[in-house]
Amino acid sequence: MDSRFRAVLHEIAKFGLVGLINFALDVGLFNVLRVTVLADKPITAGVISTSVAATSSYFMNRHWTWRHRARTGVRRELPLFLVLSGVGLGISTGCLALSHYVLGLDSLLADNVAKNVVGLGLGMVWRFWSFKRWVFLSPPQDGEDPETELERLATPAEAAVRTAF
Repeated sequence: MDSRFRAVLHEIAKFGLVGLINFALDVGLFNVLRVTVLADKPITAGVISTSVAATSSYFMNRHWTWRHRARTGVRRELPLFLVLSGVGLGISTGCLALSHYVLGLDSLLADNVAKNVVGLGLGMVWRFWSFKRWVFLSPPQDGEDPETELERLATPAEAAVRTAF
C-alpha cells in the first residue's frame, strides 16, 4: 500500500473518531434542547448543537487529526473552519428543514434521521475535503517558506484578502 494512501487513511480514521465524539455531543445537545427549552424549534436546536460541536471539532482536529500540518494560526484557521462548518451546517439544516417542514416528517425520530444521519453524512464529506484543502494546509516542502505554501494553495478570494490586509 502506498504511503500517501496510508497517510490519508490515517487522517480519515482520526477525523472519523473526532467526528464520532462531536456527533455524540451534537446529537445529545440537539435532543436535550429539542425535548426541553426548544421543543417547538428544531432548527434553532440544530444550529446551537452543531455550532457547539463544530467549535469542539476544530480544536480536536487541529491538535490531533492534522497536528502534523502547517500551522497558520488560530486567527486564520478558526474563522475559516467555522465558515466551512457553516456550509456543513447548512447541508444538515437543509435536510432537517426539508424533512420537517416540506415532507411533514416532524417526529423526533424523523428530525434525528434527517439532521443526524442524512445531513450529517453529507456534511461530513464536505467538511473533510474542505478542511484538508483550505484550513489545515500541507506542511511546507523542504526549504519552502510557509507563506509560499499559503500562496500556492490559496483560492483567488483568499489571495485577494491576504493582499488587501
